[in-house]
Amino acid sequence: QVQLVESGGGLVQAGGSLRLSCAASGSIFSINTMAWFRQAPGKEREFVAGLSWSTSTTDYADSVKGRFSMSRDNAKSMSLQMNSLRPEDTAVYYCAADYRRLPLNAIGAVRYWGQGTQVTVSS
Repeated sequence: QVQLVESGGGLVQAGGSLRLSCAASGSIFSINTMAWFRQAPGKEREFVAGLSWSTSTTDYADSVKGRFSMSRDNAKSMSLQMNSLRPEDTAVYYCAADYRRLPLNAIGAVRYWGQGTQVTVSS
């Protein structure tokens, strides 16, 4: 089992920045990919960014490329730096971990989820 805890969400004005963190615990030795997803009200959960835990290779949704950056901080944590935030980035952001490698297709098959952290971008 893997446990994931997000932190760093909040309220920011458009054009501002936020940094989300995710701390993992438990049996993470078999995890190949860490990722961020988000879900806005009335919308389906969507992929935001992913990181290969062994190579640190990253993958981003087109909507966040050039604005968001995902990195591995240490053996058990990673972060998502979000710059130039837009109102349409408003959502609950979820940290995720999976045994599969990037790209993470089939969101429904993602193995572990955090509880989510709210990001609100005001216009």
